Amino acid sequence: MHKQRQSGISLVGLIVVIAILGCIGLLGMQIFPTYMEYRAIQGAIERAKRDGGGSIKEIQDSFNKSAEVGYISAISGRDLMIERQGGEFEISFAYEKKIPLVGPASLLMEYEGTTAKAGVKKKAE
Repeated sequence: MHKQRQSGISLVGLIVVIAILGCIGLLGMQIFPTYMEYRAIQGAIERAKRDGGGSIKEIQDSFNKSAEVGYISAISGRDLMIERQGGEFEISFAYEKKIPLVGPASLLMEYEGTTAKAGVKKKAE
């Protein structure tokens, strides 16, 4: 007699795959809101540059209004780095978001952005 060999995934293998996918999904659900807040901040500094007027205070106030509407809590207008370059203001920001995982383990997300065309300046190490 000729036995047929079964192929496929075992129950233990299936449980391991589901556990790994669950961990990835849980991590993604914790990272996604911080990324969406980062995108909202990027949009808010663009609006603040466009609508802020001619002073640093007006740019900060414009950002704070956008932050209030967009549920931005990571930074405020006072945390923005605003400098005049080539006759116009350029706005930059940088902040960290710590996501607790399990016990003492956590994930640190570093976000930064700018309205400058050259992009974010790299830190000197």
